Amino acid sequence: MKKLFFVFACLSLTALGLGTASAGIALSPIGTHAAGGFDASAAEIVQFDPATKRAFVVNGGTKGIDILDLSDPAAPKLLKSVSVTDYGKSVNSVAVQNGLVAAAVEADPKQDNGKILVMDTDGAIKKVFEAGALPDMVAFTPDGSRILAANEGEPNDDYGDDPEGSVTIVDISKGLDKAVVAQVGFTAYNGKEEELRKKGVRVSHPNASPAMDFEPEYIAVSPDSGTAFVALQENNAMAVIDIAKGEVVDIYGLGLKDWAGEGLVFDASNKDGGIVLKSWPVFGCPMPDAVTAYEKDGAVYIVTANEGDGREYGPDEDNPVYVDEVRVGKAKLDEKAFPDAAELQDKKNLGRLKVIKDLSDTDGDGDLDRLVAFGGRSFSIYDAKGNLVHDSGDDFEKIIAKAYPDNFNASSDDNKIDDRSDDKGPEPEGVALGEIDGRTYAFIGLERMGGIMVYDVTDPKNPVFVQYAQNRDFSRAPDSGEAGDLGPEGLCFVAAGDSPSGKDLLIVGNETSGTTTIYEIERK
Repeated sequence: MKKLFFVFACLSLTALGLGTASAGIALSPIGTHAAGGFDASAAEIVQFDPATKRAFVVNGGTKGIDILDLSDPAAPKLLKSVSVTDYGKSVNSVAVQNGLVAAAVEADPKQDNGKILVMDTDGAIKKVFEAGALPDMVAFTPDGSRILAANEGEPNDDYGDDPEGSVTIVDISKGLDKAVVAQVGFTAYNGKEEELRKKGVRVSHPNASPAMDFEPEYIAVSPDSGTAFVALQENNAMAVIDIAKGEVVDIYGLGLKDWAGEGLVFDASNKDGGIVLKSWPVFGCPMPDAVTAYEKDGAVYIVTANEGDGREYGPDEDNPVYVDEVRVGKAKLDEKAFPDAAELQDKKNLGRLKVIKDLSDTDGDGDLDRLVAFGGRSFSIYDAKGNLVHDSGDDFEKIIAKAYPDNFNASSDDNKIDDRSDDKGPEPEGVALGEIDGRTYAFIGLERMGGIMVYDVTDPKNPVFVQYAQNRDFSRAPDSGEAGDLGPEGLCFVAAGDSPSGKDLLIVGNETSGTTTIYEIERK
């Protein structure tokens, strides 16, 4: 194992001159395991087993799961790697509960049904269940009675084979040998495209039914294990599933963020000479990746990392069969909606910004009547009915601009300033929750810029920024092996009572650097 030297920034909102911050906790990195292989997806989703003090890390580079000994969190050790290639092409997700480890494995081709592997904490396969096409995320219900998988159902490159998205529910309440598998689909919504669109649910491909167009990305389970909230990322929607019945009971849109109307600012161009935070006539489409849930005063709330995600299929980038994005500078803008089109389309303004074609062309005449960009550059909190309770607004880019003015909106594989401003900015992707001293904290990973945003979300309506924890050294080349953590993907909170050290921990899998880093959470 290569020992990394930590270059760690612990920044509060007060220190950045942006307001009042909570002083409840602070993250400090204490140990790292480097799997090796820059930009090889060598550390993605990570989970922890309290009984064995082991972490289970999805390693896309080796197409398996790395089992790490965390009995000393400051010195993680690789115990073994478990390959999944006998069961499919690669592993996408892992979950741990009650001594069982579940893994989501995609088929080859990925349009075929994948598998859910269940193994023990030594990596021995105990059971294999069939999932839907492209199981991308797997989770246990909090009571351990069921395993759920979000089956994304992505099409092939020529869009000739577009399997339906689905959710697999494996009832293991009577044991693995008596497990019952159910596949929950969305065919009941076929033919209801207009009804869905009125609810803010995006159905984009002209030749796809809703069941084909829906692509389940991530699952949050209610604390009582009764309800699954399934992020349909590309559809900017959430599906609500009654787990016991195995039925979709609702689908609702997640709305759009009006940057100008809400008085918010963001950097829209990578050609404007640096940090330019301005208000623009743009809507943000949250399209969350990771989602998680918690309960407060008897009500369930869902926390979302608003990444955004486009669809582009074809043999290569230069020959797409289908692409749903366009740069503002290359689009035709409606003359009435945008009398200042020429100015907006300048590359220093909005010309470089990527927007969603079908959501921006509201009347279907080929020009853009509004500008809807990918992602929210934020995290949000929704109630169980899909009502927006809170959004972090323009916090992230303001915080980053103050903390890292020379590397603002850098990419995970390049230190260049402003590199991701025309895309999705810092690109929040992963989120985890943890309860410490009766307070609930959200930890949000920024895929491109890197680092973890920490908020106290005990009051869902009034979250308070706590810290921006960044373990990246911008003085080092990203591919040097000395740049620290790049591209946080999966986050796992470990409560003090389950921790090997007796202290609260946050474990983060970093996709670009291939590092799994353990943060100790100090109580202030």
